[in-house]
Amino acid sequence: VQLQASGGGLVQAGGSLRLSCTASERTFSSYTIGWFRQAPGKDREFVAAISYTGGTASYGDSVKGRFTISRDNAKKTVFLRMNTLKPEDTAIYYCAANSFAAPDSDSGLYDYWGRGTQVTVSS
Repeated sequence: VQLQASGGGLVQAGGSLRLSCTASERTFSSYTIGWFRQAPGKDREFVAAISYTGGTASYGDSVKGRFTISRDNAKKTVFLRMNTLKPEDTAIYYCAANSFAAPDSDSGLYDYWGRGTQVTVSS
């Protein structure tokens, strides 16, 4: 599965962005998709994940209540709506896919990774 993340940019604190993760695979609807992020000098952090049907989602503690993950299987795209952004949300955001697990925060479960998109939140 080839994944492409897009939608990043520069935004002021309190603002919003919507990231997209688009796949080339016809069987995209069979994959759980997760979003992870990595800031300079920090470990990769789980952000959110959604099941292949879209019926189940999970979120990292730092983004609960502010971020929403959704998917449109017909468009082979997963979205991450990010509201009330904070400077500490600044990172490169990556999307990843796995075909075996439920939405999970363990990055080791994800088999396919896309190139990231930079999100920068200014204070």
